[in-house]
Amino acid sequence: MKLLFVVDPLDTFKTYKDSTFAMMREGAARGHELWACEPPQIVWQRDGRVQAEAARITLTGDADDWYTVEEMAVVALADADAVLMRKDPPFDAEYLYATHLLSQAEREGARVFNSPQALREHPEKLAIMAYPQFIAPTLVTRDIETVRAFHAQHRDVILKPLDGMGGAGIFRVKDDGLNLGSVAETLTRNGTQTIMVQKFLPAISEGDKRVLVIDGEPVPYALARIPQGGEVRGNLAAGGKGVAQPLSESDLTIARHLGPILAARGLLLVGLDIIGDRLTEINVTSPTCFQEITQQTGWDVAARFIDALEARLKG
Repeated sequence: MKLLFVVDPLDTFKTYKDSTFAMMREGAARGHELWACEPPQIVWQRDGRVQAEAARITLTGDADDWYTVEEMAVVALADADAVLMRKDPPFDAEYLYATHLLSQAEREGARVFNSPQALREHPEKLAIMAYPQFIAPTLVTRDIETVRAFHAQHRDVILKPLDGMGGAGIFRVKDDGLNLGSVAETLTRNGTQTIMVQKFLPAISEGDKRVLVIDGEPVPYALARIPQGGEVRGNLAAGGKGVAQPLSESDLTIARHLGPILAARGLLLVGLDIIGDRLTEINVTSPTCFQEITQQTGWDVAARFIDALEARLKG
């Protein structure tokens, strides 16, 4: 099969931990043809189809020079067997425009994973609003006085931007309220940008768990990203330590409830973030942690993902 990956620049990949690389490696091992392009290379013109200037690559097995470009060609997305949207956040205007181009490619017959419509309808921080039974006390607002009232009620809170990734822009304000006004003003840009505020969950000391769900079914192991050195953030990009562990009963309850719903909406791969027994985010753009889970447990996440992809394409 011809697999076209829409990605960040290939030279920025950290192959020792990159989940997209793990997908490519598994696909290549099964004889699938690998193509890659970046969102700016996707174009559409009237009376034509959505196309991309793409590279056909082979994997070298070298950790540094990990790929070779075999050819460059302009390809119609609908001519690929599958298009895998793996561009990292932020979900900014350009990301949104890319999803609209991918939706047009779908109308032309392309098979896109995750579904571009589903990507648009599931912003990673806000998608949890549909499942209040699983989340901590949460506020979405850009009104600073409303933030103050939420803190007065819950006393220890986390504030974060809606478009961040890797733990960027996350702040904790404890019972004393120190710097609450400054943090709220900065994150909301003086009341002009919406943010999320959540009650602090002490269970973060045991890790911010990434639970992967592939075509509605949870991977049996989570990666608990444990804060280090006094940090409140468990994100690996913020220095958290990743420890794979079996799913807890509450993890399974959440994943089994959301999995079939999200899969039916065109989300082949989802990353649920869970602290303790509370759902904090639903990641749909480019969920990660494949390699860490596989390396620590032997459970081959990439193989399961390609199995699911192949099944979808044959279905």
